[in-house]
Amino acid sequence: MTPGGSVTTTPEGNDAAHATTVDAAFCERVGKVVAVHLAYRSRAEQRGRTPTFPSYFMKATSSLAATGETVERPAGTELLAFEGEIALVIGTAARRISPDEGWGHVGWVTASNDLGLYDIKYADKGSNVRSKSGDGFTPIGPALLPAADVDPGNLRIRTWVNGSLAQDATTEELIFSFGQIVADLSQQMTLQPGDVVLTGTPAGSSVIVPGDVVEVQVDDVASSRSTGRLSTTVTEGAEGFAAFGNPTKITDADRIDAFGTPEAAGIERPLTGAEALTEGVKEKLLSVATATISGALRKRGLNNVAIEGLTATKGTRKVIGLARTLRYVPNREDLFKSHGGGYNAQKRAMDSLEPGQILVMEARGEQGSATLGDILALRTQVAGAEAIITDGGVRDLSAVEDLDIPAFHNGAHPAVLGRKHVPWSIDETIGCGGTTVQPGDIIVGDADGILVIPPALAAEIADETVEQERRDTFVFEHVKKGHKIDGLFPMNKDWLEKYHAWVNSGADLDAL
Repeated sequence: MTPGGSVTTTPEGNDAAHATTVDAAFCERVGKVVAVHLAYRSRAEQRGRTPTFPSYFMKATSSLAATGETVERPAGTELLAFEGEIALVIGTAARRISPDEGWGHVGWVTASNDLGLYDIKYADKGSNVRSKSGDGFTPIGPALLPAADVDPGNLRIRTWVNGSLAQDATTEELIFSFGQIVADLSQQMTLQPGDVVLTGTPAGSSVIVPGDVVEVQVDDVASSRSTGRLSTTVTEGAEGFAAFGNPTKITDADRIDAFGTPEAAGIERPLTGAEALTEGVKEKLLSVATATISGALRKRGLNNVAIEGLTATKGTRKVIGLARTLRYVPNREDLFKSHGGGYNAQKRAMDSLEPGQILVMEARGEQGSATLGDILALRTQVAGAEAIITDGGVRDLSAVEDLDIPAFHNGAHPAVLGRKHVPWSIDETIGCGGTTVQPGDIIVGDADGILVIPPALAAEIADETVEQERRDTFVFEHVKKGHKIDGLFPMNKDWLEKYHAWVNSGADLDAL
């Protein structure tokens, strides 16, 4: 089948004999357009999540447009964003095929622009019906490259806005291969010849405004065959959204998604735990007492940041790391049947742990059942996690105590999960030991206590607590030498002068 029926040999490009052009007839004859949400690692990193499997949405075929056409940004809106993508045009029908067979059902490859209007995205509830299916919101073309003549693992996608390069990536960074995407879709629907599959966009997508010209091009790196540039000009629409439908609405999250990053959107992004817990901050927090950190948090009005009531398997050994969270809900037999067996949330959480992380589990303080045993505790250790914290019980406690990984728990119990718990969710805000823990919070703990430090405060608390420990050492040494507490603890003006003189001298404790 020739896609669209009416196609002509392109006069441009590197190999005219292997390319045909998209025209209006092609756009009219496309049966369906399916688009992948996240497929490039760079885009997934921007979004802060990497999917295990591809997910999709549909776009109206009326959104298709050929090169050189314009697209309207509706009146009263501001967040129209481009997404340069590689489009697959199905060549032969595909139904329940394997990933190894998927690429063989692709007939042609071309460039596309998956335009989206974030002002109305909320109203679609994930379907993207209006935000992605506006007229002209799927430019495609200009040249169709025969799939048999290109390497799907080494295609290059580039996007320019007003002549400036905005996106540049190759399919080497795809999370899912084209074959997997085609096969996955074919499990539920028949992909017919001429159907179009948009395969996701790399980092660099952002907002465009009336007057901007967006160009997208796909190249086969090995052969230098090219689709040529798909050009679309943005215009200002005369009509907006009427009152009989959902009004437009924009949140900071929408702006960040549309612009790609908080910085590009002009929004101050909260510091993440990974950014806050530098080696310097970690070293300082490990050098001071848990009680000193607690005092610094209380000075800032944070009185409910301690995970309480737990026993440490490694005594005073201090741990520090970023929280990964796992939540258990009270056991209900039907829910345990659907969520408790197989590769459940508990096992997924422990398999996904990385060095520098601490697994924190919400078990509602329930002592009548364990939340893990020695095998899963060993898995967290092998994964490189810093510690395990649970406000529930632990099975095989003696074996867990013999492991190198520190564990903080609420007692031993021989039963696990199904008696009292259903493993429910990971990487969500939870409650553990009487306080709230969010993924990415900084956790510091030993037998004296476990504290949750908001990432934004970590650096200043680290600096303050090191200074406080030095002051406490100064006081301790003078008390040991026989000085009275009055005026020394806390230090009055005279003692403060002596303290600063000692600090400025650089002398050691023996000089006190």
